Amino acid sequence: MIYEVHVRAFFDGNDDGCGDLAGLTSKLEYIQDLGVNTVWLLPFYPSPGRDDGYDIADYRNIHPAYGTRAEFRAFVREAHRRNLRVITELVLNHTSDAHPWFQAARRAAPGSVKRNYYVWSDSAERYAGTRIIFSDTRPPTGPGMRWRGLITGTASSVTSRT
Repeated sequence: MIYEVHVRAFFDGNDDGCGDLAGLTSKLEYIQDLGVNTVWLLPFYPSPGRDDGYDIADYRNIHPAYGTRAEFRAFVREAHRRNLRVITELVLNHTSDAHPWFQAARRAAPGSVKRNYYVWSDSAERYAGTRIIFSDTRPPTGPGMRWRGLITGTASSVTSRT
């Protein structure tokens, strides 16, 4: 049986008002007593938090509000000591605009390999038939830059800066 956990919402181990890895580790006995054999962690990586943590900025670190890599390793050790498996939600196809992959893609020339990591458009009509879950558009910045049209969805707008 799998027990899904959003670290931020589970248990606050340091009384700062936010669930964390220390709190989760302290409740492993409770989780084990539920009869589960696997703990599934929702994203706990650094994130600007525009998409409930799924807009990941760094896959190799822990969001500072949740703890440290050492605390994550301690959590995994304690879970394994109790014969609990740990799985993490690793969402490689959904990064933050702060992630190095996105930054490199934004700087890359149109049509390049890195540029093709993401979907870009300067027209809302291009994806008119696509089911859009998240809308993330921002106005272009800099002198003389104007909106070319509202673009909704997972596509990022292309400006003369990109």
